[in-house]
Amino acid sequence: MTERYAYRVDLVTDEDGRVMARFPDLPGASTDGADRADALIEAADCLEEAIAGCMERREDIPPPSLSQGYPLVSPGALISAKAALYTAMRAQKMSNSALARSLGCAEGEIRRMLDPRHATKITRLETALAALGKRLVVEVLAE
Repeated sequence: MTERYAYRVDLVTDEDGRVMARFPDLPGASTDGADRADALIEAADCLEEAIAGCMERREDIPPPSLSQGYPLVSPGALISAKAALYTAMRAQKMSNSALARSLGCAEGEIRRMLDPRHATKITRLETALAALGKRLVVEVLAE
């Protein structure tokens, strides 16, 4: 199964001319910007915080729905890789300790890998995902 974290964002201009950005797949995740471009920049940060919140509360990360005709916003590569690891571990009911044993590391390293605010090396996340039968792929798209 492929995990993608590109979420639909609804943009609506309010009565003051600010552009509101709301993620229908992530209840409560909304922000705004001075214009459309600013709202999309703010939406990327909002999305990362929403995903981090799910991880910190130990909740499932809602999958993005299929949405044609709407702008999509993705989190950065690091939070995407951490979310993929978190999701794979939950799907396989893998504990931090079990993954640590399979990687030959301390359980604290796994906790740091799952900490959305820790600057984990992407290569270490790639190794952890491989231990779960997953392969990390980075895709670069034109704007």
